[in-house]
Amino acid sequence: MNSTPDTGAAAGRASGQTGHPRRIRRLVGTGLVATLAAVAATTIAAALAQAAGVDFEVPDGGESIPLPGFAVVTGFFSVVGVGIAAALLRWSARPATRFAWTAASLTAISMAAPLLAGGNTATTTALLALHLVPAAVMIPTLTRSLSCP
Repeated sequence: MNSTPDTGAAAGRASGQTGHPRRIRRLVGTGLVATLAAVAATTIAAALAQAAGVDFEVPDGGESIPLPGFAVVTGFFSVVGVGIAAALLRWSARPATRFAWTAASLTAISMAAPLLAGGNTATTTALLALHLVPAAVMIPTLTRSLSCP
């Protein structure tokens, strides 16, 4: 009703804020494709390790980790990573840098679980390597996606 121009809308467009929903959708799409790739790569790597004789038996529970377990856990934490990346894209001035540091730190922290689980050397080594497989897929893909304007 008033005659003053709406400079907020023009400033929002000029600063690129209207592109956030599009960038987030593109990031999520890329992240979900990367999640599928990480799940496949991790499950294949676990199957190859099993074929090579790794039993994935963890003494705490006394049972072997099944192959679908690797897929489910990889998928869940990869989607969590996509969520973190989307949040950083929305609220961080340097989302790519912050995501790379955050994801690398979380990957390093996740390495404690295989070391503390008490499995034999082959199981522990394989589990450590299997933590790096999805990280090698997800971290560079999401970091690159966060870097693109």
